[in-house]
Amino acid sequence: MTVEGIVLEALPSATFKVKLEDDREILAYIAGKMRVRRIRVLPGDKVKVELSSPTDERGRIIWRM
Repeated sequence: MTVEGIVLEALPSATFKVKLEDDREILAYIAGKMRVRRIRVLPGDKVKVELSSPTDERGRIIWRM
């Protein structure tokens, strides 16, 4: 399941606090391809997050818009 959100805060170890469209806040980490290509994610960026199930509290950032 892929949802959109806005990065609220950058945390250590390439982890971010993301506010999703449905007003939930989750922890998300950067996908490996984004790390390899050195795509920077900063607070305020709009991102796509991949969740394994709709009730997850953790996700993976797969796209920066």
